[in-house]
Amino acid sequence: MTAQERLIWLRERTTLGCLPDAVLGAIAAVLEPQTLPPGTPISEMGQVPQGFYLLITGKVATQTATNTPETNAATQGTIFNLRELLLAQVSPEAIATVTEAQVWFMPRHQWQKLVQQYPEIAQTFSQDLAQELATVTNALQQEQQQQEVLRPYFVAKAKRGVVGKSRYAQRLRQQIREAGTHGRSVYIFGEPGLEKDNLAALIHYGSPRRRQPIIKLDCNLLQKSGAELFGRTDGKKGLLAWLEEGTLILNKIEELPPELIDKVATLIQTQTYTPISRPGDPDPVPQQTAAKLVAIAEKQVPALARHFSETIKVPPLRVRKADLAAQVDYYTSLYCRAKGLPKPKLTPEALRRLQSYDFPNNIRELKNLVERAIVQSDQGADLTEEIFWSAQGKQKRFRFNLLNAYPALRSFLRSAWWPDRLNYGFTAIAFPLIIAILFLAPQTRDQNFALNFFWAWWWPLVLLAFPFVGRLWCAVCPFMIYGEITQKITTEFLKRDLKPWPRQQAEKWGGWFLFGLFTLIFLWEELWELENTAYLSAWLLIIITAGAMICSAIFERRFWCRYLCPIGGMNGLFAKLAITELRAQQGTCSAECSTYQCYKGGPQKGEGLETNGCPLYSHPAQLEDNRDCVLCMTCLKACPHRSVAVNLRPPAIELWTTHQPRTYEVALLLLLLGGIFLHRLPEINQVLGLNVDLAQFWPHCGLAIASLLIPAGVVLLTGATVQYFGALPKSKSFLQLTYGYLPLVLGGSLAHYLRLGLGEAGRILPVTMATFGLQGAALPIVVAHPAVIAFLQGVTLIFATLCTLILTKKISKQPWRSLWPQHLTSLGLGWAIAQIVVGL
Repeated sequence: MTAQERLIWLRERTTLGCLPDAVLGAIAAVLEPQTLPPGTPISEMGQVPQGFYLLITGKVATQTATNTPETNAATQGTIFNLRELLLAQVSPEAIATVTEAQVWFMPRHQWQKLVQQYPEIAQTFSQDLAQELATVTNALQQEQQQQEVLRPYFVAKAKRGVVGKSRYAQRLRQQIREAGTHGRSVYIFGEPGLEKDNLAALIHYGSPRRRQPIIKLDCNLLQKSGAELFGRTDGKKGLLAWLEEGTLILNKIEELPPELIDKVATLIQTQTYTPISRPGDPDPVPQQTAAKLVAIAEKQVPALARHFSETIKVPPLRVRKADLAAQVDYYTSLYCRAKGLPKPKLTPEALRRLQSYDFPNNIRELKNLVERAIVQSDQGADLTEEIFWSAQGKQKRFRFNLLNAYPALRSFLRSAWWPDRLNYGFTAIAFPLIIAILFLAPQTRDQNFALNFFWAWWWPLVLLAFPFVGRLWCAVCPFMIYGEITQKITTEFLKRDLKPWPRQQAEKWGGWFLFGLFTLIFLWEELWELENTAYLSAWLLIIITAGAMICSAIFERRFWCRYLCPIGGMNGLFAKLAITELRAQQGTCSAECSTYQCYKGGPQKGEGLETNGCPLYSHPAQLEDNRDCVLCMTCLKACPHRSVAVNLRPPAIELWTTHQPRTYEVALLLLLLGGIFLHRLPEINQVLGLNVDLAQFWPHCGLAIASLLIPAGVVLLTGATVQYFGALPKSKSFLQLTYGYLPLVLGGSLAHYLRLGLGEAGRILPVTMATFGLQGAALPIVVAHPAVIAFLQGVTLIFATLCTLILTKKISKQPWRSLWPQHLTSLGLGWAIAQIVVGL
């Protein structure tokens, strides 16, 4: 390039073009072409530049004392170090080549000589510097004023990132990253305590506009006019104008004044707004904003939500139980570092307790809970379960885990003894022997110990056990033991596959099948005197066992037990009153379990043993009542995370908390209520003076059916009366309220069988001798006096009636006077049962 071409190039492509031709020619004459390799310094921070550089091609990186290096694709003609050489200053930044660069270079001494020779250089650039200084001063004043206006709303920085590795945490991080790549509006909504404003800050500080201001504006504090946001036409700028290209967080947008909804919707949609005008002001002109809009809400606001370009739904903490360990560790580290404390370790039991809690206030509540636990631990090495005392949901309160309190109980229930060795080592052998004795031995209770055991021992004891251990009998029931034996023969010897359950049909009709079967059993028991006829009692046991075996030969697991067994239906109903329950910690299951071995079965895994899965296809974390749990402890054996618990609890608590009523269950309850009266037909016949000849089949049958129907009719009539007078809240149904009679039905049934249990069970030794044709008159007997039996029957009925009154009130959540028809019915039924059972 000739000197003349270089002169023309400098005039057309650089800021030196404003100099006279003579000066520009002198500069062009002394410029030296150089090729700089990558990494060559052009100027060093805090040092006097070595000379004047003019970039022809290449890339350079600049770095100041307050930022990281930034690569600039500088254009042809960019001049470096001009100001520093003119003002004899050190360089405020470091500049170096990133790629190979072609430059023109002039040494510092040569430049100083030219400035002395040509005063026009200093004069020209002094004017430029003065103009630049004025521009900078004006911008600084503008920035100071912006800072002053926006300071009350500033969001200084993001407090933390998204903690955790669950799929919810990963998806949330991905959404935040994507929202930071564009300038479009974002709508963030979720429950309280999820730190949604921190997520908005993460979006801003992870975006290209991170050097711009970010402010948060509470919508509930906005004026109805919106003047502080939009400004006024008289020249007073609003926050949007001051914000320029920053980020505006509209906090609690669901509390936005109704008058501003349309204006904010327009702002979100079009990025335009109209300043507010007063009477006499000029007509407002719509303004454009470059700010990024981020709205935060605790619920959906359809009028605004649909206008946002992107929506982020923040998952609550209760679905992110897999992240709890990481979050507790994070907040523990944060607090201990701030206070200078040694960091304690979270115990597995404490983690399981936290995972069983739903955290209604989410992250905010967890943070406070962790900090309080650290304080309570008094610098201990561990954060134990006990110091997280408030981490319990409403449905988990008043529970006491027996397995944690008594490790020996856990060991026994996980052992092969419960229930397999007991079932196959004793029950499976004893049951056919009992059946044989019922067929072959004398046929009355006073001479057949199997009949005595069935009616005088088993019935009172199983009814007495329901309030304490629920469906525990079903775990050792002989009916299903032979069902399981049938399944093994079917699959292992006959090589047949078992069918899956027809769940939809079974849920719809199974309950009514067992209701009908129980009705027939009641009538058979009364009309053919099963209580005192051994071979008929044997046939009853055989029929129920046959049902279990047939279903087990067709369907997998315990289909008969769950849907069709009449005894199982009764057990499941009364088990709702129990003071014990088997449940699993939902948080632990959702956070740590991926195999569901307690439900599906599987090989040994860690502490979990090999099992075939729950025989009733019930997941312990999804149980809402005791109906579908037979306490076989399969889930306890299979669980590798110690999630399964056997709890003590308030009796019948599920009936007024999580319970879902079922029509067939109510029908069975009313049938069992009628069964109490059915068992006392002679007493009813006498008390009412009916003079029905019970020796005649059809009159006897008619009175038996009436005894089943009339009590149910009274209860139904009472329910209709309660609903007619509007005493029942809309959230409660008649079906739910009918479960209030359950304690009375159980108490009445127990009072009836106390006559056999206390009057005949103690004669088991002489009866056993008589069974085999031996004399046992001299053997001891233990029986209660009739007065004692009557007293205990009366106490049982009084207690059951009181429990019915209390349970009814708990279910309805209404004052006593609101449900007076049902309370009167409960008292009346209790009195009637006492008349026929106790003979008051």
